[in-house]
Amino acid sequence: MEGPFDRRFLLKGAAGISMLAALPAFGRALPQGIVNVRDFGAKGDGSHIDSPAIDRAIAFAAERGGGTVYVPPGRYASYTIHLKSNITLWLDRGATLLAASVPLTGLPNGGYDAAEPQDPAIAPYQDYGHNHWRNSLIHGEGLHDIAICGDGLIWGKGLSRGHPDKDRPAAELPGVGNKAIALKNCRNVALRDFSILEGGHFALLATGVDNLLIDNLTVDTNRDGFDIDCCRNVRVSNCTLNTPYDDAIVPKSSYALGYPRATENVTITNCHVSGSYVVGTLLDGTFRPLARNRDTWLLGRIKCGTESNGGFKNITISNCVFDQCWGLALETVDGAVMEDVTISNIAMRGCHSPALFLRLGRRMRGPAGAAVGSMRRVLIDNVTCQSGSMLPSIIAGVAGHPVEDVQISNIFIDQPGGGDAAMAGIDPPAKEEDYPDPDRFGPLPASGFFIRHARNLDLSHVEVRTRATDARPAFWLKHVEGFDGSYLKMPGGADAFRLEHVTGFRSSAIRDLPDRRIDTVGMVHF
Repeated sequence: MEGPFDRRFLLKGAAGISMLAALPAFGRALPQGIVNVRDFGAKGDGSHIDSPAIDRAIAFAAERGGGTVYVPPGRYASYTIHLKSNITLWLDRGATLLAASVPLTGLPNGGYDAAEPQDPAIAPYQDYGHNHWRNSLIHGEGLHDIAICGDGLIWGKGLSRGHPDKDRPAAELPGVGNKAIALKNCRNVALRDFSILEGGHFALLATGVDNLLIDNLTVDTNRDGFDIDCCRNVRVSNCTLNTPYDDAIVPKSSYALGYPRATENVTITNCHVSGSYVVGTLLDGTFRPLARNRDTWLLGRIKCGTESNGGFKNITISNCVFDQCWGLALETVDGAVMEDVTISNIAMRGCHSPALFLRLGRRMRGPAGAAVGSMRRVLIDNVTCQSGSMLPSIIAGVAGHPVEDVQISNIFIDQPGGGDAAMAGIDPPAKEEDYPDPDRFGPLPASGFFIRHARNLDLSHVEVRTRATDARPAFWLKHVEGFDGSYLKMPGGADAFRLEHVTGFRSSAIRDLPDRRIDTVGMVHF
């Protein structure tokens, strides 16, 4: 795999330092100046372990109040690198931080830092990767005013993907690292301009990080891209991610801090996410498609969840492209509130799952006694989706806990169609306690929208088109209180609506259908 990255990343020159002035205040070189990791013993030859030298450079700058630690062109094989407050780690064009490999059996003496002890009472509430930060290539905890910037590359070649495979060890083994960057309880963090290849289980795990800027990163990785967990005041912009084996940009609100903390005030904008390219071919520009089989996941989406103990508040997702991946998902299943979410100007092509998946569930992976959460005040506007999935978009709550106050407008969904009469007659199981993926329901009886346990929905200027005749109704509603549909277009040849236990239904300005108002109905289709 090294050839393509030699061409793009392993170039000579040190043009990057001149860009320091463009950084925000907490990402600029401080008056103490710049230190070069070569002056502290780093060799950059790809074989010598350079992390101790990089740590010495960071410590030297930190002891003097902070500054920029400059990594010039070269390949710096490393184990865990330890960030400190008031430090900018600058990766110049042609510089590669290379995660050193460890044996498949682990490395009892040496290697990456040992994972910190975890309270066994909370460990089951999220997987191993979310519970640990120290066993990473770059680690920071309890820090402020830090940045990683420049045009260089972080290559997690030796990192675990979280589970053992034929050439990578399990994350739990001694000396094994499983994340490219892990930050915990930090504030004022800027990540700009660099690229990540094969970032381990997480290219970035940020937990309890406030005032976080992620801008112009390119990530080509074999598990998650950005996991933004229990964070506040986050801006993700102008990033490109290929994550075929897991999610691309994932706000979460787990219990990993030992208490619930909401993820809030998050903007995700101008990003391109994909899930169908061979890892590495986004970075080298060849974009080779993965063969579709039972071992490929083709994920690559933007998703809120599934970890959802603390909640999600004030989230905006705008001007993003979904390229050959799963659709957008909003999930709260562990007892948290999700509210005030806006999604706009989204283009999806080659979608492998429903365009929209809004799920309020009761998996309740957290301390006993928590109540079922809520999802409310969600606005979705200007979305186009060309889909390869027969599954419709899904809005699903649970009995007694409906998804509430959802407005969906200016949506065009192109579906394959092909559903038959038997599929149209399915009443799928609720799966309220399951992991919240759309395929857990099995085949669904709608071609456009499957809506169950919801209240106060407004859909306008929504078109569903199928490429093959579909016997399923376009809109399937059950246990819905308050539905307004206007200027809807749907495929012919089947019912437009199937309503069961629905109150407060109104439809208007729908081609070939009279306006209707239904106060309450047990079951009707038309």
